[in-house]
Amino acid sequence: MARMSKPSSDKLSALRQAMRANGIAACLVPTADPHLSEYLPGHWAAREWLSGFTGSAGTLLVTGDHAGLWTDSRYFSQAEQQLAGSSITLMKQKVAHAPEHLTWLQQHLHRGDVVAVAGDSLSVAGQRQIARLLDEVGVTLRTDLDLPAAIWADRPALPRAQVFEHAPDWAHTPRSDKLGRVRTAMRKLGATHHLVSSLDDIAWLTNLRGSDVECNPVFLAHLLVEAEGQTTLFVDRGKLSDKLVGALARDGIGIADYATVTDTLGELGGTDVLLQDPGKVVCAVAGAVPAAVKRIEAANPSTAMKARKSEAELEHIRDTMRRDGAALVRAFRRLEERLAAGMTQTELDVDALVREERAAQPNFIGESFATIAGYQANGALPHYRATPEHHSALARKGLLLVDSGGQYLGGTTDITRVLALGETTAEQRRDATLVMKGMIALSRARFPKGANGPQLDALARAPLWAAGMDYGHGTGHGVGYFLNVHEGPHGIRPPVAGGALVALEPGMITSIEPGLYKPARHGIRHENLAVVVEAEQTEFGDFLAFETLTLCPFDRRALEPHLLNPEERAWLDDYHATVRAALAPLLDDADLAWLERHCAPL
Repeated sequence: MARMSKPSSDKLSALRQAMRANGIAACLVPTADPHLSEYLPGHWAAREWLSGFTGSAGTLLVTGDHAGLWTDSRYFSQAEQQLAGSSITLMKQKVAHAPEHLTWLQQHLHRGDVVAVAGDSLSVAGQRQIARLLDEVGVTLRTDLDLPAAIWADRPALPRAQVFEHAPDWAHTPRSDKLGRVRTAMRKLGATHHLVSSLDDIAWLTNLRGSDVECNPVFLAHLLVEAEGQTTLFVDRGKLSDKLVGALARDGIGIADYATVTDTLGELGGTDVLLQDPGKVVCAVAGAVPAAVKRIEAANPSTAMKARKSEAELEHIRDTMRRDGAALVRAFRRLEERLAAGMTQTELDVDALVREERAAQPNFIGESFATIAGYQANGALPHYRATPEHHSALARKGLLLVDSGGQYLGGTTDITRVLALGETTAEQRRDATLVMKGMIALSRARFPKGANGPQLDALARAPLWAAGMDYGHGTGHGVGYFLNVHEGPHGIRPPVAGGALVALEPGMITSIEPGLYKPARHGIRHENLAVVVEAEQTEFGDFLAFETLTLCPFDRRALEPHLLNPEERAWLDDYHATVRAALAPLLDDADLAWLERHCAPL
């Protein structure tokens, strides 16, 4: 990611000077790139560079006399720390009586003012929303100015990592078949062309992977699919070997320079019909399409296809979960023995241990996100990350939250465990057990075909609600197949007005991760990955369920077993029996003994 080269106050002064020179009253700096990625290459980390805030979500808004950083509850504590001493105010999102950034603009700008936001960081849908809200108060939106780029003298270059093939033994479905399915969907919609800018969709469709985005095996590219012609991949040619270019050509995929996508779109004619997802294409790219070209706006067909894992992919994922679970058993056992021996250990050591053990597994490529190892109060920060400058030493007491994941050729993992390092309080054990009750309730759920994540979310929260508590993040997100650890279109979260209600379908993988966070005390999060499977057919229709994929013991020392009812105890005992059977063949000696201890029945 980008690194600050001078204080944020100096950067804001330079930005305001550029604003005055261009007649701009306010500059919006979202967290986005031309592919609307969740995690960004340093080249587009303008919000981080300007503010010093390193969280993955947030919007910076700068006017002549105010600078505010809007972010959600996952990052409140982190933002307070990183913005301390700057002239940037933390503006909390989704908090009662606190204005969101667009509402703030409506309230503080004047008729005739102009707001600027770089068009390569704003979706087509986002542009329309902002323009409509600003128009209500007589304010104009400009997307043709990238003011942060104008003052960013040491801006990082575009990444140049090589693109590689996700081999057929792992990918299974040829890219020609995937593109054929997309073309079928295009024809049904009446589209002659389809523009894809989301990097995970492109990687999945082409069976290619890269490393342009930290922890996500994707590469910078756009893709233009013709219903009756060829497919064009807009990518830096230097990232592809001649052999790979030849293989793509044999599958009807031509190569064009990354920067020429707008030129090609500008050549479309009046008889062409372009399919695009307005939430996944930036306005700077979509704006190159001539007005005479008819557009169909709908979700990328590949997004839903990618979410439904094939049985061949699931078999690889199940094996990957065994390997990943064995790696974590070794890491946790080693940590426990080091602490027992009186060795000094910190959150950074936990990160290193987990990485070392995963790296020893076959087909391991890298981490799927930066490990969160939060001890005691640090565990209450949902997206905490220990650094050499700020981290905690561990002691033989209290709770350690470890949220980590790996990228393997055969799948992507994401798991959270809460470890009791020694003596724990009754409050900690009660909280960990209430969160576990929610996790078990959702893991055991059966639901009718057509049900969506927001309908199921309350199952995981009900035990906490009964105790007057809650958590501020979603309960589950989709996970890719050797792709992004956060993947749509489905998710398990509270209902949002106007939000998409995507039905859960067999083959979709989701995390199940309820939590509880008490600032300055402790944080709890239990997380497994699960796949939606067919359960039964009754007179009321088809019903679905979850098959738990993640294989690693929960630390029962952090729980109060008497708070679990017989069904919950049986689920936990059955889960641990499954874990023991799956991982025992991969472990021996001290690691096997550790597994047996932690998988014993309650």
